Amino acid sequence: MKLMSIKPLAALALLFSWSALVHAEVPQESDYYKITTFETPEGEVIEACGFEWMEDGRLAVCSRRGDIFMVEDPLSEKVTADQFSVFARGLHEPLSLTEQDGWLIATQRPEITRLKDTDGDGSADVFQTHADGWGVSGDYHEYAFGSKLDANGDMLITLCLTGSFSSKVPFRGWAMKVTSDGKTIPYTSGVRSPGGMGTDSQGNVFYTDNQGPWNGTCGLKILQEGKFVGHPGGWDWYDDAPNMGKRPTEPESGSRILAEAAKIPELIPTVVMFPYDKMGKSASGIVCDQTGGKFGPFENQLFVSDQSQSTVMRVDLEQVDGVWQGVCFPFRKGFASGNVGMELSPSGALFVGGTNRGWGSVGPRNFAVERLDWTGEIPFEIKHMKSTSDGFDLEFTQAVDPATATDLAGYEIETYTYEYRSQYGSPEVDGTRPTITTATVSPDGMHVRLVIDGLQLGHVHELHSNGVRNQDGNPLLHPQAYYTLNRIAVGQ
Repeated sequence: MKLMSIKPLAALALLFSWSALVHAEVPQESDYYKITTFETPEGEVIEACGFEWMEDGRLAVCSRRGDIFMVEDPLSEKVTADQFSVFARGLHEPLSLTEQDGWLIATQRPEITRLKDTDGDGSADVFQTHADGWGVSGDYHEYAFGSKLDANGDMLITLCLTGSFSSKVPFRGWAMKVTSDGKTIPYTSGVRSPGGMGTDSQGNVFYTDNQGPWNGTCGLKILQEGKFVGHPGGWDWYDDAPNMGKRPTEPESGSRILAEAAKIPELIPTVVMFPYDKMGKSASGIVCDQTGGKFGPFENQLFVSDQSQSTVMRVDLEQVDGVWQGVCFPFRKGFASGNVGMELSPSGALFVGGTNRGWGSVGPRNFAVERLDWTGEIPFEIKHMKSTSDGFDLEFTQAVDPATATDLAGYEIETYTYEYRSQYGSPEVDGTRPTITTATVSPDGMHVRLVIDGLQLGHVHELHSNGVRNQDGNPLLHPQAYYTLNRIAVGQ
């Protein structure tokens, strides 16, 4: 009855306004980052787990099945099957690639191999063993991943344990340094089940480790010489690693990793814990955006793929009191298979490869080779989340609306951690509900400082900023953030 009392034109305007609100398009990930799924050759199963952007503009792709392919013109709008050619076959589960002086270098289970096409027919005709200073693999779980080469021509590799709990052959459960001349040197103990490796903009090497014994959830870890990253299953090989010093003190099962790190000097706490199921179940490849803005507004941040959930997440890191920590955000879902390997081209194209064999994946295809391109539109996101002495500083990609950004009802925060234990995985434990006491917007609208009562060392701080809007009234594309707090900043 009230509507009937409104003048006809006013009623019509109200109706159109309501219709526009109901049918308004909510921003989607695909508005900002577009997935192109490559057409692959018929009959070839390309479980793409590693990539290398070649100096001549081709893309090298290694398949878990033992093959390496070259893709011509991988930046074309559509990539067809005839752009793929076989470069090599018969390798033992190659999972990582890098290039140096015309040689393609593949990390496979038993060795690091240098391959070269010397006669120009497009296929490798020279195969050289570059390094093989670890035990011969006999168990399905003994994967090997390699980093890219550093400025000295050295690289790091991570060797998965035998199964989840033990190390039946030398140096499974370790990271090893492979020098430019092929010497293999024990580097870091405590590796469980790596899923990928990557280097940040400063040359620090990180790897992903997966939920299991001594890993309550998946996480990002840093590799540092002489250190221990959590799983003692490979410790028998300390006797063959005199450069590593004495075996560390045995961790106490059922404790918390920060508590054990206080007792075990060699133990490095997980840099970023990826909350299980919320941010994936099988963390894998890592790339760093050093394209100078060609991949969007997240330069120098890491992107981490997840095999089970068929996603890519975004990671923002910092060092506080010499200890690494940081935050992970959702970034892009909807990939065709289970994401493993990634490569970011100098032009800002992110290549993503996947397989669903063994674990299955949200993405329905058995395998896929895909490319993620930035559309040029900037999403409204939390760009950085940095720790302060009394909370967090949020930096946004677009200026916020001060009214919504200072409204404490627009935020929710909780914390939790995981047991550091010998059993497989852990539930979320030690949950708390901190209080956000103030939210202050910077004069330019690009930062919000949250003062929080109840920060918890060693916990994931799960923040939801559902109420925050930009100055056009749009919500955040991804309002959730998960910060792992290993140290509290002092005087900031």
